[in-house]
Amino acid sequence: MPTKFCRLRLLIAGLSIVILTCGTSSAAQASRDSQGGGSSTIVVIDAGHGGFDRGGIPGQKIPEKEMTLDVARRLKSVLTANGYRVVMTRESDVFVPLPTRVAIANSYRNAIFVCIHFNSTKRAGADGIETYFYSRDSLPLASAVHYFVAGGAPSPNRGVRRRGYYVLRKTKVPAVLVECGFLTNPTEAAYAQNATYRQKLAEEIAAGVRGRFSVTSALSATRVATAESIPLQSYIDQTNVRGSERSRSKRSHKKRSSSKSSKKKKSSKPVDSKSSATPKEGEG
Repeated sequence: MPTKFCRLRLLIAGLSIVILTCGTSSAAQASRDSQGGGSSTIVVIDAGHGGFDRGGIPGQKIPEKEMTLDVARRLKSVLTANGYRVVMTRESDVFVPLPTRVAIANSYRNAIFVCIHFNSTKRAGADGIETYFYSRDSLPLASAVHYFVAGGAPSPNRGVRRRGYYVLRKTKVPAVLVECGFLTNPTEAAYAQNATYRQKLAEEIAAGVRGRFSVTSALSATRVATAESIPLQSYIDQTNVRGSERSRSKRSHKKRSSSKSSKKKKSSKPVDSKSSATPKEGEG
């Protein structure tokens, strides 16, 4: 009888250990998921431009579409290795309309959207990294991504900006657009054409994706040694930049007392395709 009782006690103790272990494992997994574990998050990566849309400005030597696709592919590899499920809006040199890119992002309930671009301008001296967002829910993601990309690049920090780009306004999930430097700047163009640098960009963007839950409200101008506390970035609100630019244009136009036809032409010209209220194929 005592032997049977001892066996029963041992059986109960064994079951208790199993239950405790399973419970601890489940809690640990839940904790990892809440900290940005790849198993619970889908990352939709959007390589800007593609196909007939080279990106950039007329006469630009380096096709933006090639640089964005290469960084996007590298980012996919890094995130996949970290356990994330990755969806690409394009994986080859094809043109994907902006509404289609948005639809892909919105088709996944638990997703974030990362749009990769490179900047361009007629002024060759323009340089730096900047990150865009639109919805308030996207600010932590923008802060984390910009914190790592700008901190890891040898280019000036142009800051985080709120802007109503189509792919940011229309997505229903946290979404950011990263401008990884100016392809019209000789120095940054040389960086972009280096495979090691493009890999570095991918790794820094991935670090931002992983660290988006570590963003705090404390502002800091310097990088910290660990990713345990990432500062929430201050940002420039450029959501009304098109309207303000137009107003200034009209006022200065009137002061010069130009002709009626000239007034009409100037006031109707959009400042840039990115801030347009309708989707433009050359966005970014």
